[in-house]
Amino acid sequence: MPSLRVHRATDEVAREIAARVKRVGMVLLGLLIILAGVLISPLPGPGGIPVIVVGLMIVLKNSFKARRQFVRLHRAHPRMISPIRRLLRRDPEFVALFYQQYLRVERLLLPRKMRFAVKLRRRSRRKPVRV
Repeated sequence: MPSLRVHRATDEVAREIAARVKRVGMVLLGLLIILAGVLISPLPGPGGIPVIVVGLMIVLKNSFKARRQFVRLHRAHPRMISPIRRLLRRDPEFVALFYQQYLRVERLLLPRKMRFAVKLRRRSRRKPVRV
């Protein structure tokens, strides 16, 4: 039995308007979450960074202009933005990312003699057992 519902042009316009309103609402929600993350970030611990990343994910998913701007920023500063891009992936590897960032900060702040993360990793590697 055919449907009695007829598709009208006004239905398409209404759907398009609803989609735009939803997209703008999601962008505003993402911006509010980013703002909350910035306000939380002075507190001890990494509480602000994950909140900012979640807000950034929402904004980038719903705003074409923001996505374009993010790509431009990544091309201009790839070393600064690549950790954020790695966190935005579907299954991000948090431990590897934070370890890599820790190594970067250690290299930036500590002199060579005081760095211990690489030495600790090399010492903790299992040595093959000889029989």
